[in-house]
Amino acid sequence: MSTHAASGAPAAAGKWVAEARAMLALAWPMIMTNLGQTAMTTTDVMMIGRLGPDALAAGTLGTSLYFAPMIFGLGLISATSPMIASELGRRSHSVRDVRRTVRQGFWTALAVVIPVWLLLWQAEPILLGMGQEPHLAKLAASYVHTLMWSALPFYLYVVLRSFISALERPGWALGTVSFAVVFNVLANWCLVFGNLGFPALGVQGSGLATALSSTFMFAGLAFVVSVERQFRRYHLFGRLWRADWPRFAALMRLGLPIGAILVFEVSIFNASAFLMGLIGTVPLAAHAIAIQIASVAFMVPMGLGQAATVRVGRAYGARSGEAVALAGRTAFVMGVGFMVLTALLMVSFPRLLISGFIDVAAPDNAAVVATATAFLALAALFQVFDGAQAVASGMLRGIHDTTAPMIYAAIGYWGVGLPLGALLAFRFGFGGVGIWVGLSSGLAIVSALLTVRWFRRERMLTRTWSRGR
Repeated sequence: MSTHAASGAPAAAGKWVAEARAMLALAWPMIMTNLGQTAMTTTDVMMIGRLGPDALAAGTLGTSLYFAPMIFGLGLISATSPMIASELGRRSHSVRDVRRTVRQGFWTALAVVIPVWLLLWQAEPILLGMGQEPHLAKLAASYVHTLMWSALPFYLYVVLRSFISALERPGWALGTVSFAVVFNVLANWCLVFGNLGFPALGVQGSGLATALSSTFMFAGLAFVVSVERQFRRYHLFGRLWRADWPRFAALMRLGLPIGAILVFEVSIFNASAFLMGLIGTVPLAAHAIAIQIASVAFMVPMGLGQAATVRVGRAYGARSGEAVALAGRTAFVMGVGFMVLTALLMVSFPRLLISGFIDVAAPDNAAVVATATAFLALAALFQVFDGAQAVASGMLRGIHDTTAPMIYAAIGYWGVGLPLGALLAFRFGFGGVGIWVGLSSGLAIVSALLTVRWFRRERMLTRTWSRGR
């Protein structure tokens, strides 16, 4: 072995270790931020649940109706992250172009939230048209009519979160979310039940609490970027009224496919829950438990995917094929590796995980426990594919590749996953297990297509940039 080869191996290993440390340092506050935002939703459900079964059902209906259009807007606005990251990769001290993207991110937030508000204002007729009971539709609409006002401050917060994440300082977002979680608990306690002299608004109070908490998150992060030394030089809130149509159009081109991807993914899970309800109460309850367990674990690859967008995006802006490959592959290995560990946990200790939701020793729950255990075995496989697609999607966003992933999502989720699950469940009699097989198959196809595309694009970029030097 030559001296050069012997010294090259440790150098290469050192690069992997350094990238893994940088990726983890960026990802863990994002992961915790995602968990914090999930905790706010969980708080709302817990508080509404104390009002009774009708209130809980109405809250669930309202949240489901709110989430679909809101998530599309979230995907659209998320395009600010790769755009800022690539600009900073090109010029690490860029100020004007970063400010342009943030400003148009705010414009995009306002543009998308108006149709979202108009749609959600019609919550009651929409729910009636879906066949929901009139009294539940009316109660759910009252919840949505206060919850909907949380969309704009949340979108504006996401723009600022993308900005500070691209600068690799995501800890500030975690800090604001942590305070917002506490504020949301207090606001729910006061406005839902009428404590501390506030009016008891019931489900409407919970929606208002979420709107106030989202406003708190945006205001907190806006204060930080206005006064913190590293951020304030960008003057993000200066001349917000100035139009920048080329940058606005660029955000739309990059963000529309991201929004579509999220809608395809979220809607298949909503559809699977509906199909479970057609099968029976036990499969639906077991499905809810298994999905919740999987959702908590998903926060890790989701955060790694967000970090990969930034790390890959900065390397993409710098036109470094080696750095693009290193950042992407590191995030992918970390994300899939974590999901393999959670898969082993699901297979090895299913009853322990299920016990966090129901009493596994109660005879009345035996059927739900048995069904949830079967679902978790399939969820173990599902986890690995879900982690792979989440990170791979984030990697591709870093190189501004979003249109093909949108097509892959449509094919995998709605072309294969849902039809296969319905066919196995109802035509071949596999019930809820058939739905989960369909979900896993759809995710497997999407993750495979995204991973193959990543390696092709990675090689293409490396060849193109190496010729240009």
